Amino acid sequence: MGAGSIGGTQTDFLRSVLELPQLTLAIAAPDGTHQRCPLGLGPVVVGSDPGECDVVLEDPKVSRKHVEFWREQPSGRVAVRDLGSKNGTFIDRVRVERAYIDPNNRVAFGGSTAWLEPSQGADRIELASGITFGGAIGASLSMRALFASLERAAQTDETIVLSGESGTGKEVLARAIHDASTRRSRPFVVFDCSTVTATLAESELFGHVRGAFTGALQAHAGVFEQANGGTLFIDELGELPADLQPKLLRALEARQIRRVGSTEWVNVDVRIVTATHRDLRARVAEGAFRQDLYYRLAVLDVRIPPLRERREDIPLLVEHFLGLQRPPRTVADLPPNALELLQAYAWPGNIRELRNTLARMLLFPTTPALAIGEPVHGVAPGGLTQGTGRPSAFAPASQATTLLGLPLREARDVVVEQFERAYIEAKLGEHAGNVSRTAEAIGVSRQFLHRLLERYRISRT
Repeated sequence: MGAGSIGGTQTDFLRSVLELPQLTLAIAAPDGTHQRCPLGLGPVVVGSDPGECDVVLEDPKVSRKHVEFWREQPSGRVAVRDLGSKNGTFIDRVRVERAYIDPNNRVAFGGSTAWLEPSQGADRIELASGITFGGAIGASLSMRALFASLERAAQTDETIVLSGESGTGKEVLARAIHDASTRRSRPFVVFDCSTVTATLAESELFGHVRGAFTGALQAHAGVFEQANGGTLFIDELGELPADLQPKLLRALEARQIRRVGSTEWVNVDVRIVTATHRDLRARVAEGAFRQDLYYRLAVLDVRIPPLRERREDIPLLVEHFLGLQRPPRTVADLPPNALELLQAYAWPGNIRELRNTLARMLLFPTTPALAIGEPVHGVAPGGLTQGTGRPSAFAPASQATTLLGLPLREARDVVVEQFERAYIEAKLGEHAGNVSRTAEAIGVSRQFLHRLLERYRISRT
């Protein structure tokens, strides 16, 4: 797909700076107080929950996450969307689910009112000239602005926090930062806080000496030592146990670590990139995350837009994932009207969900009940778990042969997703929907199990 076909003309696309007319969202609360928030490329969420909203209102009639405002690109029009609120959102006294507004409109929700305030100035936003950054792809203005920020940051050794929903490609971006840095020839090591139990986290981070604890039969180098000279990517930082947060801060400040059971300090030279799907500032306010550690890490705190905010990138991503198939595929290989369905869906699982949905579409192109974002139903007999209508992780040989038409990673993701969904549903059933007991039974952290429940939209009841 040519660059000029996405978001404007070829000349517009190659511009390195976007001049965005300054626009402010003004909100009046029932008590007469006013708040103002600039409208940039990202959305502004308004509601009563400090952990979920950009603008927090003391309004008893406003829902936890009530309404969202954002600028559509490339048109620049301001859109408003009700987020499933209890009392609704109204534009000039007409209830709306989604609509466009201008400075002449008044948006009412609960007992509050919002409107737009334009000004004469303009914000200059640097944009990357290309549509890729490492393995990440995006032609939308929000992604090109993100790429420009990360390209600049990659040339430094400053720490970075990548904030975004699950499936938005945080690890891909972390790898791209490493590959664009002067450390590219050194190790890139991943540490996922959500998949390691609290008792093992310190050993995995800093290592241990032989005999440090029961089962420590030999010395082990932690991820800091493994990444020495390179980049350490700490994923799901918000799940880091509280007792390890001061130890991580000390390692960052002193550039030294001490293995569990040792009295010796080891110098380390590591660039830190972190990622989280949580709002760390809200976690700091709650007392669940150390403020000094957050400010030490968030030299650059960037938000990765979810796929629903950049739907114009979906055709490009579809072409990319189809081109990775062996043999390469095209949109013509998908079921009729597939691209329209893909662009209309909200993608709560983001790019990961899109990739796996495409793999299922290619595996089962004639499945009449194929639903975007849902597991495949109605596949050949033997491929279903009896009585559930869900695909079995242990498919018959004919389906296994079909999987051979996919690259290893895509084939593995499809099978793992089917297995994890069926396995977790069965284990939850065994423990009457209790997440803590289920997590303990299957040997993962409660936080990690919650992530899987969210990813697969599995109900606990």
